[in-house]
Amino acid sequence: MNVTATDLWESLGELEQEEAVHVLTRLFELYEEQERREPEDPAAALFFRNLSTTIKQTSECNLNRR
Repeated sequence: MNVTATDLWESLGELEQEEAVHVLTRLFELYEEQERREPEDPAAALFFRNLSTTIKQTSECNLNRR
């Protein structure tokens, strides 16, 4: 069964906040392990780069709201 980005977006939207945090934590763990196994893995590098960018953008947005 192929799952589309739309399907995943809908599934994510249906999660409780605690479950969404668990999903993010689990993704972090999976990519962290992948990076340990293959330090030059482009998918892991991209995940962490995108995560870092998203955290910075969210922090800046939250600061601008205050």
